[in-house]
Amino acid sequence: MIKGWKQRGLAALGLLLVGVQVYAPLAGAKVNELDRIAAIVDKDVVMQSELDARLAAVYRQYANKDAKLPPESQLRQQLLDQLILDNIQMQIAERSGIRVDDWALNDAIEKIARRNGMTVPQFRDKLVAEGIPFADARDDIRQEMLINRIRQRQVAERIYISDQEIDNYLKSPEGKARMQVQYRLSHILIEIPENASAADIQAAKEKVQMVEDKLVKGASFAEMAMAYSQGQNAMEGGDLGWQAASVMPEMFVQAAENLKKGEVSAPVKSTGGFHIFRLLDSRGSQKHIEHQVHVRHILIKPNEIRNDLETKMQAEKIYQRIKKGEDFSDLAKAYSEDKASALAGGDMGWKSPAIFVEEFRDAIKVLPENKASEPFKTTYGWHVMEVLGKRDADISERVQRSEVREILSNRKFQEELAVWLREIRDQAYVEVKPVKIVEE
Repeated sequence: MIKGWKQRGLAALGLLLVGVQVYAPLAGAKVNELDRIAAIVDKDVVMQSELDARLAAVYRQYANKDAKLPPESQLRQQLLDQLILDNIQMQIAERSGIRVDDWALNDAIEKIARRNGMTVPQFRDKLVAEGIPFADARDDIRQEMLINRIRQRQVAERIYISDQEIDNYLKSPEGKARMQVQYRLSHILIEIPENASAADIQAAKEKVQMVEDKLVKGASFAEMAMAYSQGQNAMEGGDLGWQAASVMPEMFVQAAENLKKGEVSAPVKSTGGFHIFRLLDSRGSQKHIEHQVHVRHILIKPNEIRNDLETKMQAEKIYQRIKKGEDFSDLAKAYSEDKASALAGGDMGWKSPAIFVEEFRDAIKVLPENKASEPFKTTYGWHVMEVLGKRDADISERVQRSEVREILSNRKFQEELAVWLREIRDQAYVEVKPVKIVEE
């Protein structure tokens, strides 16, 4: 089965998912039916062939499954309703001027192929082998993208998540459970006996060192735990299962916080023995550290009366004035053409370097703090920049609130989408034609 498409859109889309031919006849039926209009939808139509192909796809999909389908008449009506709704959305997209160009379409196809572990040529061959012309598949993907875009435009603008809603979620039982940090650790314990002698401690130390050496050389952590660990979970390969950080020993939490997924710790000594940890996985809200820089700059842009060389010369003059002792902030207010920062003396505040263009990031890397750079060029123009500071900032709360905002936005989107779909269906002119099938 090809992943990456929803079972919606023209018939070929559903048929691709279940591997049958486009416009395949209804399973088991012997009919002689000319293509006809199944429904008039505003200024467009849904053809009977689309409905029959969609119905055939559903029957093929569930042919070898235990799921009980509704009666054919009911199923046909449900599928027709979906085709009508898709048609309405496509007409709205067309009236709104929404387009999907070939570049965006090709990019989407490449991503679908990659998600299915294929190249685009392999993906195309797979479609052809399943009886789906590649041109039809492209049309279906384009339709899916158009419908998604019109939904984003029409529905997303209805959604607003307040800070109070985020606070309420974080205080709720669901929010607390979802945001709580949990770790899944594997653990090897080499015990130190109670009232241990120096020789006992040395023996335990040598044993844990031997285990560590084997792990470094590629030995399986689970096998080492079963062979040497004296912990309660040794026979499970040392797997401690999912545990909330709030109920774990502090030493275990510290180990987990300092490990990336799959990493193994160095031996850690406690009163009970020597411990080696491996982080299998983690989930929930964790500490997020972001490297940030505090910069200010002066931007001079080329324009209709000043070419690139003259712009560079202007930036050079400003740089020389800074070198001679003039105030950077005053010069930024007077000359910088970055309206967002000029009034603040060019100060851009604390930012992640990732938000800047490559040339700006490169300049930040090599520039000493509190020293103006020589003029350098980006796509925006010529810059004189000064790095005022660098730091690692804890942005955990910001990330957590962003995650909650996304959770609540997705919920509201689904709720508002259902409302919007009912609205556009009620507003559209739809005339369903009676089904006429002539038996041979």
